[in-house]
Amino acid sequence: MTVQNTKKALDGGWGWAVVAACFLALFLAYGSPQSVGVLYPEWLSVYQQGKGMTAWVGSLVSGVGLIASPICSACVVNFGARPVTIFSGVMVSGGLMLSAFAPNVQFLIFSYGIVVGLGCGLVYAATMTITCQYFDKRRGLALGIISTGTSVGGFLYAMGQNELIELFGLDGCLLIIGSLALNIIAFAGLMRPLHVPAYYLKQKAAALEKVESQLLEKVVTSDLDPVKPPSEKTADDPLIAKDPAEPPEPALERSFSICAVMVEVIKKKQRSYSSYLRSMADLFHDRVFGALCVALFLFSLGAFPPLLFLEDVAQSQGLAEELSLFPLVSIVQVSGVLGKLGLGSMVDLRWMNSVYLYAATALGAGFALLAIPLTKSYAGLQVISVAIGFMSGNWSITAYVTTAVVGIERLTEAYGILMFFGGTGIMLGPPVVGWFFDWMQSYDLAFYFSGVCVLLGGTILIVSSLPCWSRHKGEETRASDEEQEYADDLVAAVA
Repeated sequence: MTVQNTKKALDGGWGWAVVAACFLALFLAYGSPQSVGVLYPEWLSVYQQGKGMTAWVGSLVSGVGLIASPICSACVVNFGARPVTIFSGVMVSGGLMLSAFAPNVQFLIFSYGIVVGLGCGLVYAATMTITCQYFDKRRGLALGIISTGTSVGGFLYAMGQNELIELFGLDGCLLIIGSLALNIIAFAGLMRPLHVPAYYLKQKAAALEKVESQLLEKVVTSDLDPVKPPSEKTADDPLIAKDPAEPPEPALERSFSICAVMVEVIKKKQRSYSSYLRSMADLFHDRVFGALCVALFLFSLGAFPPLLFLEDVAQSQGLAEELSLFPLVSIVQVSGVLGKLGLGSMVDLRWMNSVYLYAATALGAGFALLAIPLTKSYAGLQVISVAIGFMSGNWSITAYVTTAVVGIERLTEAYGILMFFGGTGIMLGPPVVGWFFDWMQSYDLAFYFSGVCVLLGGTILIVSSLPCWSRHKGEETRASDEEQEYADDLVAAVA
């Protein structure tokens, strides 16, 4: 099979096979991390560590992939979606199987939190990239289908892991789901590339440049050297020894030239990195984008911990016998699918403001979090799980909101910055809630803190995007223009 180097999206055909492969790859990779709340009580009972320390496992597995998203995207660009997906399948499967033999929580943080988390980040970047290559007009539909694989996986894995733990224990459960994750490698085979990866293009360009330089060197040498008679013996003849008095080859000059070239390359790289950092810093001059970063960080900090702690909250209230029927994590994942589809459809409405819609979901999630300490029934926790899951579907409209704020030209770098803030919030949220419980021996203060954080983020986003700020900015611009015109008139009068 020859690799096609075309940029034309197919919008169908083999693209739907790629969509199915990406959906199943995300299903297998994110199934266990999205339902880590089922494993959390088991880890507490096995390792007998504090809730704050144990919570690092669930926070890292979801946060590391987001924080490392620029690195994961660079890997996909350089090596292609298929090799990266194969490598991610090895990482996810290996991390899950290693977790079955974890002697303590610290090893579990490495095997489950970091190894599995990086594998999930790689497969997410690969599936999103290959799907965007195959679809143009139906790209939104295709991305919506494959993104639901994470939620569907979390829903089914939550119930499946409960049954596997009862039948085979925690270690057997991790070994089985780790072996299932190996199928990611098989689904990577369907991700036929449409573009030659940048690594192979660079290798080919470097090889061509080397050949051209060698040819040019030969041509220049042949033009400069005089024609030697056939009978004349020169110093280049291996049968004639060189004159020992002849000066040696100028190695010092060659080393100086190499150092000069290296310094020039370093300066060039430094200039490119500096320009990239300046362009990222310019994004924060936009008030709404800065508020969006803060809102996403606070939302991730407060709204992600229920995915990990709701099962433990229900068990602490004496509802453990009901967990095996329909876990709260499954409810969150099902409502998350509905939220992604519903919010994605709402944001396409012409009259809908995507920034206000995102802020409204943050406010709704904040009020739901504040209601957790006041709920004393399993049915109430189920209702709250539905609300939190639906509002958490706002991750599907983050790209729309970012495009509306900074424009399509700067979407890539702005989205990478947002994912860094979101990953940091996800990574810090569960340990903070766990530390609150270790300190107070109650989840009440922890969820009050989470609810206030999410409400604060939504409020900041709404206030920063009010039309009055744009009006003030326009008045300031007009005033500065008038001052400039007045100064120009003075200069003209003096002249």
